[in-house]
Amino acid sequence: MICNQCPRKCNIDRENTLGFCQSPERFRLARAALHFWEEPCISGTNGSGTVFFSGCNLRCAYCQNYEISHENKGREVSDDELIAIFESLIAQGAHNINLVNPTHYAARLASVLQAWKSPVPIVYNTSGYDSADTLKLLDGLVDIHLTDFKYTRPDKAAKYSKAGDYTDVAKAALCEMRRQIPNDEFDENGIMQKGIIVRHLILPSNTNSSLEAIDYLAENYPGTYISLMAQYTPCGDLSGAPELDRRITQREYDKVVNHAISRGINNIFIQELTAADKKFIPAFDFTGIM
Repeated sequence: MICNQCPRKCNIDRENTLGFCQSPERFRLARAALHFWEEPCISGTNGSGTVFFSGCNLRCAYCQNYEISHENKGREVSDDELIAIFESLIAQGAHNINLVNPTHYAARLASVLQAWKSPVPIVYNTSGYDSADTLKLLDGLVDIHLTDFKYTRPDKAAKYSKAGDYTDVAKAALCEMRRQIPNDEFDENGIMQKGIIVRHLILPSNTNSSLEAIDYLAENYPGTYISLMAQYTPCGDLSGAPELDRRITQREYDKVVNHAISRGINNIFIQELTAADKKFIPAFDFTGIM
């Protein structure tokens, strides 16, 4: 299949060569396990059934999952093996199936989810750098969009993720996600069944961009759940962005959090600053896929 499913539009046959995401046509996974560090309405008490896909169409310089997003650590699995992994997670009590970094496999996932109907919600956990047209393939197949809104400034997106068009792409993607899932629904235990959560990672030396992201979301998606993330930990090769080679400060954290509160945003998750620790990064040791 000639792959143009993400905004990179590499226009290559992934059966024979690799594009920007460095991923083959078949699924490639690094980990599948219950995860307890997502937002409370995603992890709940039993954990979220996270499935980490190797490769990435964004490949941020600071990615905390660098060994799978840049180095493509993982194991190829068939469609049937992927379904078996989903079913194993459900048998372990997972509240949902959480597809982590699925963008470069969106079309193939759509085919799998059409053939296999999940008894628990499907979470599409993405960087936000998704083609709106490709997202339409997932209409009715995904229950929850857990999406990033990383950048408001093209120069930052170009510098950190080689994606100067990120903001426009993410805005269009978010619009399509909200069209597909207009309302947020929770069960009696507060576990999200349908809906959207927009994540924003606070980056060091970039707090004004965070304020802009909050303003955009508050003005254009009032009532949509926002998750402010303070977990930034220096990872990867930051030689080209030395300003990112540190955690955020208490002052930076307070500036962004206080702005969100001042905007009167009620549907918000605020991560504690103590989350900035490498111990929270999952071990990509093929758990659940061997």
